Amino acid sequence: MDNVALSKLEQKTAVSLALVFGLRMLGLFMIMPVFAIYGRDLIGYSPLWVGIVIGAYGLTQAILQIPMGQLSDRIGRKPVIIAGLGLFCVGSIVAGMADSVYGVAFGRIIQGTGAVASAILALAADITREQQRPKVMAVIGMCIGLSFAFSLVAGPVLAQWIGLKGIFFVTAALAIVGMLVVHYIVPNSTTKAPAGDASTNSKKLRAMLRNPQLLRLDVGIFLLHLTLTAVFVSLPFELEAAGLVGEHHWWVYFPALLLSFVLMVPMLIIAAKKKMNKQFFLFSIALMGLALCVMGFASGSVWLFALAIVLYFTAFNFLEASLPAMISMSAPAGAKGSAMGIYSTSQFAGAFCGGIIAGSLYSQLGAQGLFFIIAAVMIVWFVISLGLENVGQVKAHTIAVTIANQREAELIAEKLISLSGINEAVVVLEEQVAYLKATKDFEIDQALNLVREQHRS
Repeated sequence: MDNVALSKLEQKTAVSLALVFGLRMLGLFMIMPVFAIYGRDLIGYSPLWVGIVIGAYGLTQAILQIPMGQLSDRIGRKPVIIAGLGLFCVGSIVAGMADSVYGVAFGRIIQGTGAVASAILALAADITREQQRPKVMAVIGMCIGLSFAFSLVAGPVLAQWIGLKGIFFVTAALAIVGMLVVHYIVPNSTTKAPAGDASTNSKKLRAMLRNPQLLRLDVGIFLLHLTLTAVFVSLPFELEAAGLVGEHHWWVYFPALLLSFVLMVPMLIIAAKKKMNKQFFLFSIALMGLALCVMGFASGSVWLFALAIVLYFTAFNFLEASLPAMISMSAPAGAKGSAMGIYSTSQFAGAFCGGIIAGSLYSQLGAQGLFFIIAAVMIVWFVISLGLENVGQVKAHTIAVTIANQREAELIAEKLISLSGINEAVVVLEEQVAYLKATKDFEIDQALNLVREQHRS
């Protein structure tokens, strides 16, 4: 039976790693709602460079996410996380000292080299029990969502008082706080999670790239973050043109985000209870497309933009919360680390491409043309997602086994798959573990008893 509550160590792990992740993402996100307005004094400023600056961090994040995770497998999680936060701090200082958009973009690229997301999630997997791992990941995910929401309010407010340079220096300070939290508060990894939970390898990566379900989800997170960065290339300009000065943009963002969370939570609950993940997923894509069309028609109207932002973030928050869970449930047994590695890379690649594409399109077509083109992209995403499977309530389990050779591994796997409720069983000789995917009501004691009997025989 699964333990109901997190242990004190797991609670400390969840809170401290969520804080580290949140501090880092807050620094990245705060620039998004303000750079288009407050970057005008920089040398070389243009809508294209607004897009490049906003999305630049995604390039190095996408390139380094998997290598940094693999490096943490070899030299340890905390050294990689601290080094990554140090690079993020350096990039923030470089951006804060720059007088041109080129210097700011270079600083954002350096920020992205601190690609520690995979190492943080791997450390969480190392320390927590398999049954409790989803709760820890949920706490981290919730903190990321809250940091994004807070950044949309904090960015405009701070920019009013300390300017764009000040925001970058605050971001550097947040990185230093994160390093202190990792060193003094985050628990050391005393146990090593199986590779399928925490890390990636080339064979599994190739297999993931051939999986149609996972590919559709990876395309989804790519397009989701492409639209996010694209929206913030033009939205600040449009709110300003509608008569709302930059320091007051949070008047729209804050209530819109609160309302979007209120609307999104029932969607998550109904989708889970009724096993309608696919239906709500498609509905959210359509809702996002509708929101972008409203933005296209909202020129000069703060109220229409407010409505569009509510619709957009209701859909965005649902998709952002659903996609990792769908990836986890769809990943083959023993391949969660590889699946999440590709997922994270796709996410940051989308952020980079969104900034570049939006900056170019805004320069040529203006905000209205940009919003309608992104809305058309949502139609493409909707069509691609029609082929998604409606994933049920699948739970992953990892149990230790003692096996001497491949024949014994195959024998235990055959017996495990015969148990009622087991959908997939993979036994890995090198890791001495069995990865199981089972229905929600499956009792793990069945598998544990079977393994014990096998050991005695």
